[in-house]
Amino acid sequence: MALTKVLAGARVVLPTGIVPDGRVVVEGTRIAERAPENAETIDVSGHWLVPGFVDLHNHGGGGASFSGSVDDALTAIRTHRLHGTTTLVASAVTDDMDVLVKQAGLLAELAEQGDLAGVHFEGPFISPCRKGAHSEGLLRDPEPAEVRKLVDAARGRAVMMTLATELPGGIDSVRLLVEHGVIAAVGHTDATYEQTAEAIEAGATVATHLFNAMPTLGHRTPGPIAALLEDERVTVELINDGTHLHPASLQLAFHHAGAERVAFITDAMDAAGIGDGLYMLGPLQVEVSEGVARLVEGGTIAGSTLTLDRAFKRAVTVDGLSVRDTVTALSATPARLLGRYDRIGSLEPGKDADLVLLDADFELKGVMRHGAWVVDPQLH
Repeated sequence: MALTKVLAGARVVLPTGIVPDGRVVVEGTRIAERAPENAETIDVSGHWLVPGFVDLHNHGGGGASFSGSVDDALTAIRTHRLHGTTTLVASAVTDDMDVLVKQAGLLAELAEQGDLAGVHFEGPFISPCRKGAHSEGLLRDPEPAEVRKLVDAARGRAVMMTLATELPGGIDSVRLLVEHGVIAAVGHTDATYEQTAEAIEAGATVATHLFNAMPTLGHRTPGPIAALLEDERVTVELINDGTHLHPASLQLAFHHAGAERVAFITDAMDAAGIGDGLYMLGPLQVEVSEGVARLVEGGTIAGSTLTLDRAFKRAVTVDGLSVRDTVTALSATPARLLGRYDRIGSLEPGKDADLVLLDADFELKGVMRHGAWVVDPQLH
């Protein structure tokens, strides 16, 4: 029999509600319905027990990025696991097409091994007007043939691509992505309300870091934000680091979309989990000062240094969100979007034993992935 552990005494957050003095049974790599009499019991009283976090949008961490080697990618994955992210999608930043094709193959290999949940291409098919921390000279229109080249390079492991869908080829590329089972995300866009609505109708279902790198919400020109928030088919990414969004913007998104349509992401770059200093984001140099990443040239915000445990604590203690809604946005919503809710995203029997233990102040104390401690609460 597989070794069985019972985590007992915590406030367990389930889809049906919060169970005080609850218990989660872990048998091997999965959550089990009940435990045998000889199971090991671990007392986690006074803590919160929540599902492992799912990050849809992440460029790196621990001093390494997903634009580098396999070892770099594994360093980034390990860094975010230490902060509760048990399922992670690697995001590739704009670069030369040949570089992206090579990178897609490398990341696909890690996805095939189970280290990553897939690949997200954030660029190069984005608007020069809203390029953010992407190299303008490497941007291009989303021609379907070029889009297909990256999808093919990822060998079935491309899960999402961000497009400025108003550019030539944008709508046709949305349809192509949908046909290949890849999420079409609207982002780094200068689209109008009407153009965004057309993209959604064609099959786009995600807003890449809503509010950031897109026109602001206007009373006569509502732009993409209104179109993305109002459509129930769209999941909106939010970077809850206190830098990318004003708390009122976050509240606006939750009010209109609800937790079931919000996915908290990090958009982390390689400084996450490390600290201030000089780094690279793709081909561009970034300076991190007081935890905020900006391009050396121009000062544009360049991703974040966020980890999802910090996003969790901020959501509850600063933004005033409920624990249940925060868990939904960090775990269930992104798991559903990836089509993996049957395996991850909640603490239900039969699912992977991916979980996070937080103390009463929402500080991370333990992380388990596939039934093995990544951060052992008894040693932490």
